[in-house]
Amino acid sequence: MNPDANANEAATLLTKILTDKGLLIEAGFAAFRHFVIAKNASHAQVLEMRAAYMSGAEHLFSSIMTIMDPGTEPTENDMRRMDMIHKEIETWRDHIKQMAEL
Repeated sequence: MNPDANANEAATLLTKILTDKGLLIEAGFAAFRHFVIAKNASHAQVLEMRAAYMSGAEHLFSSIMTIMDPGTEPTENDMRRMDMIHKEIETWRDHIKQMAEL
């Protein structure tokens, strides 16, 4: 198996474990703090960044729960809406990659 496949498999397993423990969003913030927030940021800055991060997570989750059509099976509209969210996030990822190259 190639290294990328191993990393993806490990990331998928870790995501499932963290979700099952109710720690997925907290772990995401921990990674965000490590990679994005300055190491010398004040406690107040870290709290503000955590509030912003958690607000974004809450907004996305609440929005997804609101836009889904009733029923137990995903509808064509559900899938289209999730695809639009995915495309929006991919656009953001591309932007971040471009910024990192500067």
